[in-house]
Amino acid sequence: MKNSVFRPFVLAILLLLVGCAKLDTDFREFLAQNEIIYTGSVENVSYRPGNLRTELVWKASTDATIDRYVVYWNDKKDSVVVKAQPNQDTLRALINGLNEYSYSFTIQSFDNKGNKSIPFNANNVKVYGTVYTRSLLNRQVNIERPFVSYSEESTILNFLAPDTINVYTLISYQKKSGDNATIKIGADQRTVAVPDYKLGTEISYKSFYMPQRNSLDTFAVLNFSTFPSHVYQDIECDKSLFREVRLEHDVYTLGESPLRNLWSGKREPEGYPDIYHSQDNVPIPHTITFDMGKVYTNLSKFEEIGRNCCHNPVEFEVWGIDNIDNAETQLRPNESGWKAEAEQKGWTLLCDAVRTDDGVSPMMFNIIENPPAVRYIRIRIKRTSNNESRNSNMSEITFWNKE
Repeated sequence: MKNSVFRPFVLAILLLLVGCAKLDTDFREFLAQNEIIYTGSVENVSYRPGNLRTELVWKASTDATIDRYVVYWNDKKDSVVVKAQPNQDTLRALINGLNEYSYSFTIQSFDNKGNKSIPFNANNVKVYGTVYTRSLLNRQVNIERPFVSYSEESTILNFLAPDTINVYTLISYQKKSGDNATIKIGADQRTVAVPDYKLGTEISYKSFYMPQRNSLDTFAVLNFSTFPSHVYQDIECDKSLFREVRLEHDVYTLGESPLRNLWSGKREPEGYPDIYHSQDNVPIPHTITFDMGKVYTNLSKFEEIGRNCCHNPVEFEVWGIDNIDNAETQLRPNESGWKAEAEQKGWTLLCDAVRTDDGVSPMMFNIIENPPAVRYIRIRIKRTSNNESRNSNMSEITFWNKE
């Protein structure tokens, strides 16, 4: 009884063990000894956008059997092959000739037997072109104050902060020699100095951008913009820099009423001694000279205020020069030929002023257009209101420069 039960049980166990051993290998019969082998897949895929092109970047697989990588797009109608290199951690595929579009790429690795990896899909890869370029605008100028300074010595342009994708702005201008020149202002700069700039000529600029910080290419705005024309303002010359100068044949002044009284800041006619008062040692026409303390390149006008009573100039010349070395005239101001000699020495007649009143009240006069650089002023007084032969008086004189 016991043996009859045990024998069938042992037989069942043996059949089960034989069956399990068979299942472990029977899949090969169905594959006909052609089992599927996958190569290592790519990882960490990124891209760098460009102008009608892109570059895919990925981490190389650790699978040493990989022979090449293939990048597909356009429903696998197009592809590029990237050869695997020993000990190369990063692979790159530069793909040119694309359209401005968002692409999907598929990357697979292959070994030399044709085995391939599971595909990796890189989606929404952007490619840029003319549509993107047309959307770009030149960097904004600080309209409230486009120029930090504007002169032959120093011209500085003033911009607002740019967009974060701005790379630089190219500035085109004309040099004093007439040659064209360019400079760049970086995205981190607000102001830029324009060296050797020819005042009054056009300044244009064009900005360059990257759609992403790692982009292959920079994109330029289609057209240059013109920098706002400089709006000149008449700026009063700094009288704190003025100093007395006496050239040969200039008239002396009374000790109580020196020449420096002419730039003490008066706005109304004053009386003796708070004025300039000549001594009667030099006949009219006679000259006075002073140093404005710095060179001005665009003097525009001046104001003269007379004494509150008498001896006020009503006909006088204002001359200017930037350096008085060898600028003294040998002729006296009341001699014929003095004007020609002054011009020969480098002086420029800035204004030939004539007053038809008594010369007392403040009166404004214009300087010649396009004046030269001037630091030193020489005033030649030709006639006073009371036709005084030797004495001349004034309360104040003020100059302005266009900046």
